[in-house]
Amino acid sequence: MVAVTLHSDGRALQKPFTWSYSKVKNYEICPKRHYETDIAKSTEPETSEKLDWGDRVHKAAAAYFEKKTPVPDEIAVLRPWIEKIERVPGTILVERKYALDRSLNPCGYFDRNVWFRGVCDLLKIFEDVALGIDWKTGKILRETEQLALMAACIFANHPEVQKIRTEFIWLHDDATTREDFTRADMGLMWARLLPRLAPMEYSWNTSEYLAKPNKMCASYCKVKTCVHNGKRY
Repeated sequence: MVAVTLHSDGRALQKPFTWSYSKVKNYEICPKRHYETDIAKSTEPETSEKLDWGDRVHKAAAAYFEKKTPVPDEIAVLRPWIEKIERVPGTILVERKYALDRSLNPCGYFDRNVWFRGVCDLLKIFEDVALGIDWKTGKILRETEQLALMAACIFANHPEVQKIRTEFIWLHDDATTREDFTRADMGLMWARLLPRLAPMEYSWNTSEYLAKPNKMCASYCKVKTCVHNGKRY
């Protein structure tokens, strides 16, 4: 079941293990669901009005900060947050794709040695401090690990930065979740996070992605080949 590439003589060469925070979350909900949706891609991409609106929000924010394209009235909820961000001094970087290798060094997003991938919706750097923003359009969740991973990518790719303020901006609730990090915080963050990756990497190496029955099975999961799926017939 593991994704493979081939040598010129036809021998299979397994791709190296890679991950993102969203894939870890999907795996922890159900390994089989993670495999079918993130690796085999055997299910149709999820669609909904909420997901579509979230996509429009990200595009509108990027268009404003890159080209000063006016924010559409339907996404006016962005405007006060944009005004606050603009008052913060610094250089703006938009929709930055970051990647780390196993040694936690920066690398290209599609390099052969890539290990972790992440995206920072908006980054503002002023001298040795930075502000990292992730636009959120769903309900408020406490996911400080994702903010910490954003900080890790910024530290690795911008050596001048020594302190980072990271924020989820929850547009539906007009609220933020904020976490501040220094470089000294990263060691403890990785020590806490790495054990969560071990089961996921084991599944990648062994091709064992077992179903994990949960409350999503009956109505929400799109993996209809699973015996626990309530809509498989």
